[in-house]
Amino acid sequence: MNTVETIFSVLDTSCAVLKKELDITYLEALVETGDNVFEGNVLQSNLPTSAIERLNREYQKLSEEQYKGEEMRKAFQLCLLKGMKEGVQANHEMTPDAVGLFTGYLFHKFLKDKQHITVLDPAVGTANLLTTVFNTAPKGTTMQGYGVEVDELLLRLAFVNANLQRLGIEFFHQDGLGALYIDPVDAVICDLPVGYYPNELRAAQYQLCADTGLSYTHHLLIEQSIKHTKEGGYVFFLIPNFLFDSEQAAKLHTFLKEHTYIQGLLQLPVSMFKNEKNAKSIFVLQKKGADAKAPKQAMLAELPSFSKVQAMESMVKQIEEWFQQNK
Repeated sequence: MNTVETIFSVLDTSCAVLKKELDITYLEALVETGDNVFEGNVLQSNLPTSAIERLNREYQKLSEEQYKGEEMRKAFQLCLLKGMKEGVQANHEMTPDAVGLFTGYLFHKFLKDKQHITVLDPAVGTANLLTTVFNTAPKGTTMQGYGVEVDELLLRLAFVNANLQRLGIEFFHQDGLGALYIDPVDAVICDLPVGYYPNELRAAQYQLCADTGLSYTHHLLIEQSIKHTKEGGYVFFLIPNFLFDSEQAAKLHTFLKEHTYIQGLLQLPVSMFKNEKNAKSIFVLQKKGADAKAPKQAMLAELPSFSKVQAMESMVKQIEEWFQQNK
């Protein structure tokens, strides 16, 4: 058994015990067992002695196992995927692993001159994308993160996820479109939730609110993210491919032109998505500022399937060349 399998086995087995004894869902049990592992103790005092002994036997396997943060992230992600099969809402979908790793690669290429990076995810979910970006940081780079999430269960999972990986991330339980009491950051990353935003009063405070009817959540989050980025800082969005096809696209285009320089748009392989309509791209922007400038040419590409090694190597080579010419 490799380390990821060992961690998954411990978390999964202990989740099953807690789920049964406490009559809770698998994901709720994952929060409970994650807290136990982090604290090095069984925190649920109302359990029968046999269950506590069983849990301690499992946790003992982890204390003997020295693991890296990325190994814990992968094992935790496997548990999340299992728990989400119980009946997942659309907003509980996780960013695919390969996408997270590729976003992390791009993130650190753009921010390579910074030794300490502050990063915000205003719709953090279970923090899989945010923690992947932390774990792909080059040696010698330190990071401080902020995650905002309105869904309480997702936020608790994100908190446990980051704790178990020993990452410096602060979490806020609130709507990412409300007032954020977070200083501007070097970079924002976000797998944008797509849809209409129900709070019309709050939407009206944004430049990108709809002229009539409901505004798009994803448009408002783009504006919020740019607002919370330092001048010259970067934003990395996972956007729906239809972003610039909607009736509100012209307004978005004008806003982006006014406040940012488009650095890149990389279309993810359509084969990654069950439905072509849900296909996404990685959209990279730089907020305007004294040291910011538009690239000679934006990085535009259709990414090959991540499983096609030669095609991916060729794509990475092209990206490296783009950085040499534009950065």
